[in-house]
Amino acid sequence: MRTYCLKLFVALVTTAFVAGSTAAGAQETDKVVAKVNGYNITTKEIALASDDLRPQLEKVPANFRFAFIVEYLIERHLLAQEAVKANTIETEEYKRRLKYYQAKALRDAYFTDNLATSVTEDAVKAAYEKEAAKVTTEKRARARHILVNSEEDAKGAMARLEKGEKFEEVAKQVSLDGSRDYGGDLGFFTAAEMVPAFSKAVFALKKGEVSQPVKTDFGWHIIKLEDVQEGGAQPFEQVRNPIRLVLLRKAVQDKVLELRAAGEIEILDPDLKRLQDEAEKKRQALDASGQVPATTGGAASQTTGGKSNKGDAQ
Repeated sequence: MRTYCLKLFVALVTTAFVAGSTAAGAQETDKVVAKVNGYNITTKEIALASDDLRPQLEKVPANFRFAFIVEYLIERHLLAQEAVKANTIETEEYKRRLKYYQAKALRDAYFTDNLATSVTEDAVKAAYEKEAAKVTTEKRARARHILVNSEEDAKGAMARLEKGEKFEEVAKQVSLDGSRDYGGDLGFFTAAEMVPAFSKAVFALKKGEVSQPVKTDFGWHIIKLEDVQEGGAQPFEQVRNPIRLVLLRKAVQDKVLELRAAGEIEILDPDLKRLQDEAEKKRQALDASGQVPATTGGAASQTTGGKSNKGDAQ
């Protein structure tokens, strides 16, 4: 099992607050692109709307998204203007919604003007040098194999390969492993993910080479090395944005904790209070343990000594 363990960077799933507010704040110009009964629809409003419409925009072709947002804003302002004429602004429903969206707007503006600017390029580099640069990935290989019961069968398969038959075709016809449906492809894996004899043979090969028959507890293997991914630290340019998002998320969390400590918060619903207390205990236990979830992936993570569940094959 591959485990990339780094406490600071375990929470790469950043809240919509961080991601959305960053995108909205990135719009520097404010050009008028349309008017609705005298009201100006600007590029900044379009940027804000794009955050709210993100799920819907995923279903819209990229070249139509700008027009989609503008049309959405036109319809919204037409209805809003009609609501003013109908004196909707005096209703309790409107006042409730106004309070809710006003709080959201203030929160987003505070983030853009205060918290986002606190995460500098120097801070991102410092975090990388302190933590991320220490995390290295293991060398991984991608290989195909043919698994048979006996050495005699392995020699027969080798003879076919030496005559020029394609490895994939021979694997499909004679291999006993489930990977035969994929031409023997096992995907990428580390040395630790295979039994020692199999790994030793794989990592001794050069790209494109085919091994001599290799015996393991599963039978006899013929292995072809397809590709190699060298291990090592991830370059700063590759991880800059994920690190920045994590630092932004931490800045938000720290500020919220500070405000909670200074503020007066009372939970009146007893069931809700019980659930929140339980959640807080679990969070504290996780923080104290320093444990993070393991990350696994690829077809090789389903493989044990050449026995593969190729439902995850790449």
